[in-house]
Amino acid sequence: MSSIDLRSDTVTTPTAEMRRAMAEAEVGDDVYGEDPTVNRLQSLAASLLGKEAALYVPSGTMANQLAIRVLASSGTEVLCPDRAHVYRYEGASAPANSGVQMHPLWDLPDGVRAAVDGVAHHLPQPSLLVIENTYMALSGAPIDAGEMATLCAIARAGGLRVHVDGARIWNAAVALGTAPRELAAPADTVMFCLSKGLGAPVGSVLCGPASVIAQARAHRARFGGGMRQAGVIAAAGVVALETMVERLADDHVRARRLADALASRWPGSVDPGKIRTNIVCADLPALPVDFVERLGRLGVRAGTIDPRTVRFVTHKDFDDDAITGTVDAFDEIGSDE
Repeated sequence: MSSIDLRSDTVTTPTAEMRRAMAEAEVGDDVYGEDPTVNRLQSLAASLLGKEAALYVPSGTMANQLAIRVLASSGTEVLCPDRAHVYRYEGASAPANSGVQMHPLWDLPDGVRAAVDGVAHHLPQPSLLVIENTYMALSGAPIDAGEMATLCAIARAGGLRVHVDGARIWNAAVALGTAPRELAAPADTVMFCLSKGLGAPVGSVLCGPASVIAQARAHRARFGGGMRQAGVIAAAGVVALETMVERLADDHVRARRLADALASRWPGSVDPGKIRTNIVCADLPALPVDFVERLGRLGVRAGTIDPRTVRFVTHKDFDDDAITGTVDAFDEIGSDE
């Protein structure tokens, strides 16, 4: 069996249309703001997310870190979910780059209220809330517009600004049947990744007010993120936004099928009813010993996000035949028990 890679939706390859667009892209020097394809991508992204301006950057981590650098003040706290990407998976970039302290919260609505209301003279002042939508560590759970509005209102009441780590916000929008601009509307800034479910080879976009994006552009240079003829890669991002959003629903259906297969063979490993987008997080202790390694030997690659959790991520290069191959591997492991 050929390898089936479910470690992440970052493993996708660009489509033929993306490759053609990259080969034919009109380019200029983006550091001077003169790359027409980058400018087109940024304008398209800002419009779709309902923000004034946008900035193309090499990675989602850079987009998040630029937002923190501009929106949070040195010596303050940044509130975020307890398993947020900005807290656990970005190499302590925020304190290193921006002099802020991350404050992970177990429960967002009540946790944000407590953090805002509980500030005393000897405690750090929170200045920014980061909301992750979808929330990867909870099997890519989407946060709907009402929940987003509530969280942002609590933050605003406490004088906080709000950034949305929307690496997979398009998955959230498709799963919820809403426009991504509705999910991003109450926040100051939002970023999304082109190189995950949308299938582009590289890049993320940070969207927000023109003044904030201008500051982010200056800090992008300081972070070493200035790019020259970046239209060559931005062209794939344009194609991704124009052609790859609606098909995300297929990934969601396949993720639910994976969850159903896991739950039927190893009850308690995952709750299929909670799988709404393209991520399945399963409890490793509920699965057979050496589960990930045994899958690998059978040609299915999965990943872990902590010692208790194995993660499967569906994507455009994972089709129905791959579903069959993955379930067959589950059956082979189950038959050995």
